Amino acid sequence: MKRDVFGPEHERFRRGVAGFVSDRVVPCLQQWEENRIVDRSFYQRAGVAGLLGLGIDERYGGRNLRDFRYNAILTEELCQVGAVSVVINLAGFNDLVAPYLDAICTEEQKERWLPGLCRGELISAIAMTERAAGSDLRGIRTAAVTDGDSYVLNGSKIFIGNGMNADIIIVVAKIDASDNRRDPLSLIVVEQGAVGLEREQLDKIGLQAQDTAELFFNDVRVPKANLLGKVGLGLTYLKQNLPQERLSVAVMAAAGMQRTLRHTLDYVRQREAFGRTLLDLQATRFTLAELATEVDVAQAFVDKALGEAASGALTPVDAAKVKWWVTELQQQVLNRCLQLYGGYGVLRENLAAQDLLDARQATLYAGTTEIMKEIIGRSLQ
Repeated sequence: MKRDVFGPEHERFRRGVAGFVSDRVVPCLQQWEENRIVDRSFYQRAGVAGLLGLGIDERYGGRNLRDFRYNAILTEELCQVGAVSVVINLAGFNDLVAPYLDAICTEEQKERWLPGLCRGELISAIAMTERAAGSDLRGIRTAAVTDGDSYVLNGSKIFIGNGMNADIIIVVAKIDASDNRRDPLSLIVVEQGAVGLEREQLDKIGLQAQDTAELFFNDVRVPKANLLGKVGLGLTYLKQNLPQERLSVAVMAAAGMQRTLRHTLDYVRQREAFGRTLLDLQATRFTLAELATEVDVAQAFVDKALGEAASGALTPVDAAKVKWWVTELQQQVLNRCLQLYGGYGVLRENLAAQDLLDARQATLYAGTTEIMKEIIGRSLQ
């Protein structure tokens, strides 16, 4: 399917990314999955290749590519080789953390953090979710109190991508809150080495190379100079970037479907049953015809959203639509692909099985399918 959303400059960027992925990701991916974490040195290699800080100004070491289609290309090329874990590691900065730092950091904060992040010498994370507060951010209980020129932070966060490796963690918390649970939220940055910060790696299905952690803050002292933006505006800042974050997940899902379908086609072309290949069977061809059509429709939907994001026209409602629909479709497509492998589909070495495990979380993070439908439903009232 021809994709008109990308121009020649995007395709030149894609060729460079594809070369980097082939040289620097594919040979290491299995080892990272066994270690359950990506080597820190990889981030430095990504920084040298210009793949960190895509939308950050050049004076801080970024690329100043303020077009989300470049982010999408990096995501797609990683997904094509099954490196979804690495997508989340790199997108954890490019798609999630960088927009906050770029938009609301002071000049001093930008100079302090951005060059190291763009070079890959520093690794970032954002910590929103808690055990009792997932999609309902107003239920967050992590809190800080003012003590002189510092905040003293207590609480915990869970499902934090890059949580083990992160040197810079944007924490969503209440500052000087009363007992009123609806006190406004703020964003503060906890840095590596902070006394009282503890980390515990989570054991997930899928995304084995992605270090997802639970974080604990026990009287962690954070300088007031690490406050992002203004006290009480955290929820406002978060809402501004959520549409792009949700589109990023949809891009992963669409690219993941393309990969799984491609490998399934390779399999049914060579696998024989009853004296013929599986592809010679009408039932198989009909299934694949449906899957190929659904994958193309999903890609067209994502590309439309990418065009809107590039022009600044992507709305929270449209981002919710593309996120829930494409990620839910991915679950169906991957399940049907897996069925075509027969008994071999249950083996961990099977690419479709690996893809299915890596994809399962897509309907959960960045807002569950149910939350996406609630956002859309409210817009219809």
